[in-house]
Amino acid sequence: EVQLVESGGGLVQAGGSLRLSCATSGFTPFNDYAIGWFRQAPGKEREAVSCINNYDGSTEYADSVKGRFTISSDNAENTVYLQMNSLKPEDTAVYYCVIPRGTGPMWFLYGIDHWGKGTLVTVSS
Repeated sequence: EVQLVESGGGLVQAGGSLRLSCATSGFTPFNDYAIGWFRQAPGKEREAVSCINNYDGSTEYADSVKGRFTISSDNAENTVYLQMNSLKPEDTAVYYCVIPRGTGPMWFLYGIDHWGKGTLVTVSS
C-alpha cells in the first residue's frame, strides 16, 4: 500500500522558514517516481506548488514560490523535503504530498495517483 506521510507544518511568523517532509513507502523503486506538493488555502482551490523527478533530479516550482521554496529528495530515506523560506501569510494552507502521473512543467495536469493527508502551515503577519 502506497503511503505518503507529511510532517513539519506549524505556525511561523512572516519571513520565517519551515521544512516539510514527505515520508513515502509502498512503491519501488523510489527513483522511478516524481513526488510533488500541492497546497490548499481556506476557501481557495488547490494549487500545485512544486515537484521533483527522482529519476533525473529535475524540479518545478509555481511562480508564487519560486526563489523561496526548494524541493529536494533523499533517495536513501525515500523522503522528499520542501524547504520554505521567506514565508508570507498567503502561504498559509494545508500542504499535501502527492505522486503525480506525469513530470515536467505541467506535471500537475496529468493527474495524481496518490495523496497524503496533509500538514497545516500557518504564517502569521
